Amino acid sequence: MVTIVQCQRLQSAWCAALATATGGKTFSTHGSTWVWLPARKELMMMFPERVSAYAVRPALAEGMRLGASSARVWLNSAVNASELGVVGFSPSWQPWWMAAPVSAVVRSDDDDAVLTTDVPDYSGPLEQELRVVRSQPRQAWHAVTRDRDSGMLSGAAYSFYPSGVDGLDRLGGIHHLEVLPDHQRRGLATALLSATARAAGDAGATNLAVNATPQGFEFLSRRGFTLIGRGRTYALHL
Repeated sequence: MVTIVQCQRLQSAWCAALATATGGKTFSTHGSTWVWLPARKELMMMFPERVSAYAVRPALAEGMRLGASSARVWLNSAVNASELGVVGFSPSWQPWWMAAPVSAVVRSDDDDAVLTTDVPDYSGPLEQELRVVRSQPRQAWHAVTRDRDSGMLSGAAYSFYPSGVDGLDRLGGIHHLEVLPDHQRRGLATALLSATARAAGDAGATNLAVNATPQGFEFLSRRGFTLIGRGRTYALHL
């Protein structure tokens, strides 16, 4: 059974992998782990057991030195977040942690989604973050869909199955699943989900986790995912 703690560890590992691939870093201050994502100029605090303004301020100072334009804190719902307000953070979107067996997600008709390590259409942060699928040892995969007439991108998704992370018990993740509005309700999200799930499964994952939005909950529920809990995030513009 997949737990919320495993979902949090997986999310932390994913953010750390993105940081490594894009020239960022992971560091600790006062017992808290932070990830610097230079492609998005975002600093993130990953699931602290407790929060204090005293511990947050030096990390924010480091973020400002690095050129961060925003900071985000990922929290377990049981953690007291009151001191985040002292340093200017506000409540942001709520992750809905969902999980499913790989076997329940993979479909035979996912040919519309193509796994790739190169997307010429990408620029800026999207182009930089795609480096994560070329990192070694291989632990991330990316799939895209394209409009059959124009050849333009219509959707994309990542899957992630990290090596060397304790306590995940063959758990992989689905990240940044998106289909552009004009191409929705054509089965493309299902194809992307299946193709990326298949890649993670082939690498050894038996279960998958996703931090869903409330809007994505219904779709993921129909594709074999079940809700296991909710978290919180807080955001600050620097």
